[in-house]
Amino acid sequence: MRLFVALDIDDAIRQRLTTFLDGVRGFAPDTNWARPENLHITLKFIGEQPAERLDAIISSLASLPTAVAPFEISFRNYGFFPTAKSPRVFWVGIEAGEQLAALAKSVDVALSRVDVPEETRAFNPHLTLARSGSGRPQRARGDHPNKNFQRLQEKLAAMSPLDFGTMSAREFFLYESKLSPAGARYTKLQRFPFS
Repeated sequence: MRLFVALDIDDAIRQRLTTFLDGVRGFAPDTNWARPENLHITLKFIGEQPAERLDAIISSLASLPTAVAPFEISFRNYGFFPTAKSPRVFWVGIEAGEQLAALAKSVDVALSRVDVPEETRAFNPHLTLARSGSGRPQRARGDHPNKNFQRLQEKLAAMSPLDFGTMSAREFFLYESKLSPAGARYTKLQRFPFS
């Protein structure tokens, strides 16, 4: 089972993002665009796990929500990983204060107790909208300008700042990701409401 932990996004924000994607997708046709129904805020990518470990993973995550209060998350602005000059990932920014990073750290620590390796990189919340080439967000030797995003970057520079709204985070989910030629399909396996 390929697993990850994430926050879902409100329907109103998902609809605004869908409208935006419909309007800009044509400016970068040679990229892999996210399906709006798959958009989420990843707290922790767990990776491949045998099915018999699922109960332990769920139990470790179930201990967290009592210590978490609902908090606000805003979706605005955009950027490119690893850099705007050699982009492979197009994303929308997420603003949430300390609560979101604290939740991601708590999830990471809880899962480390059931032998899921802790993160080595700092938490950087964002919504991935499109990937080009390898789609890896980290810098790599031999990075060079990526023309796939050039027209999109020009159009975005001429637009008003992006703001897709604010939602209240009240729960997170354990998801299973099934890969197929048609793209990934995400299934919610377990809901963890906040206190």
